[in-house]
Amino acid sequence: MISMLRKRIQRDEKGFTLIELLVVVIILGILTAIAIPSYLSFKGRANDAAAKANVRSVIPDIESFYADNNTYVGMTLDSLKSNYDQALDTSKYNLKSPTATSYCIDSTSGASTWQKAGPASAIVSGACP
Repeated sequence: MISMLRKRIQRDEKGFTLIELLVVVIILGILTAIAIPSYLSFKGRANDAAAKANVRSVIPDIESFYADNNTYVGMTLDSLKSNYDQALDTSKYNLKSPTATSYCIDSTSGASTWQKAGPASAIVSGACP
């Protein structure tokens, strides 16, 4: 093998052999096969975290509305934005069915949707019914 390399160097041949190129392509294929599922997993977890954080960030505004009005009736995303949090991006949220004692808010990020259905409930996966 070393003698072949010496002959090649002496003959001043340039370029790669087909075998060398195939080995490089196979290595790149293996690295890609490893990287793509990892990337998709990271992206999915990031979307979950973003949707949960969005829901978590609007809860103080909703509870401030309740503290001022003693009801959730009449609460809209626009009223929350104008009265409690002017930085609230209303396009990230869906507010459904505010009643006197409950509400349902959800947020979607990528393919992940998380919701909170009422003041005592936990943040769970899925959209508001």
